[in-house]
Amino acid sequence: MEDRIYISKPHMNGEEELYIKKAITTNWITTKGHFIDEFESLMEKYIGANKRTVALNSGTSALHMALILIGVSEGDEVLCQTSSFAATVNPILYLKAVPVFIDSEEDTWNMCPDFLEEALIDRIKKGKRPKAIVVVDSYGMPAKWNKLLEISKRYNIPVIEDAAEALGSSYKKQKCGTLGHLGIYSFNGNKIITTSSGGMLICNNEREQKNAIMYASQAKDLDNSNKHVDIGYNYRMSNILGAMGVAQFRTLEKRVEQRRKNNTYYQKTLNKDVFKLQQETGNDFFSNFWLSCVTIVGKDFERVKSNIIELFQLENIEYRNLWFPLHKQPFLEDPIYYGNGFADDLFKRGFCLPSSSNLTDSELYRVSAVLDKCLL
Repeated sequence: MEDRIYISKPHMNGEEELYIKKAITTNWITTKGHFIDEFESLMEKYIGANKRTVALNSGTSALHMALILIGVSEGDEVLCQTSSFAATVNPILYLKAVPVFIDSEEDTWNMCPDFLEEALIDRIKKGKRPKAIVVVDSYGMPAKWNKLLEISKRYNIPVIEDAAEALGSSYKKQKCGTLGHLGIYSFNGNKIITTSSGGMLICNNEREQKNAIMYASQAKDLDNSNKHVDIGYNYRMSNILGAMGVAQFRTLEKRVEQRRKNNTYYQKTLNKDVFKLQQETGNDFFSNFWLSCVTIVGKDFERVKSNIIELFQLENIEYRNLWFPLHKQPFLEDPIYYGNGFADDLFKRGFCLPSSSNLTDSELYRVSAVLDKCLL
């Protein structure tokens, strides 16, 4: 059997071991050290917009910190899109807040501005004014930020940008992760650059940055490390992971280029009568195409999808559906949802294509050949 083709596998550049060894030999291996500072500095320089960063142990931790900084607490409502990974909603539940799920729109597959406004009008009418909005740039594709931010401003409700998958993407030349009041990235093993696990919070100013570091460091009093000013969390990134982040960061632009090249290949080779790829809808949108994703067109989609699943397994190619809608997750009781079922249709019709930045030409050909074969 040929080697397995993964959806998105880690891509090392050869310098990670050198940087990690330096962290170990200097004995800075915990949540302080030069590499954490350097990783944050590199990110601040890259994203611009006068933002400040806090390196954390996961993207989920970063989203949790963002909600805390905005002041979300028990009973507050937070609007979030339903087509996303569970980590988008879990931090809302950690705080015993109430998620309100918003459907996607057809162009970007991200939060629908129309359903967002419908939800805001209805929640405010019911005396349930939301505390925050969490917008995801799904699979690296920027959301319709002009419309979403206009609504946010009009109702005076802050937006957190879940850019876990969108490092390297931009909207109107502004980096994803910097478009909301606060933003987050993930450096999980399958992301465009990885620290094995890890994440980053994007703040507006030094005050927010210091508060986030305080809460992520067990809420220690800055003047007395044994005194804690609030309930805190052990969320800071370790210097070893920071070392890996510094090494990986040097190839970020190359990784974006490689992922976009994969997407271009799929755009050129897939049968357009059957497969519809998620794609940029204008010059304002620049996606890193962390994952190239596709839906199956037509009434016969169930048969085609079943063939794909079977053939991918036979050909040793990893298969993954698009996100299962969060408002239908079994761990939620009586979820609040505004939409028309588009996220459900995405899940039924869609799947992710292998998108690793180290895919070979022969591997891309294997994938497209299987997709052609499934139509027979």
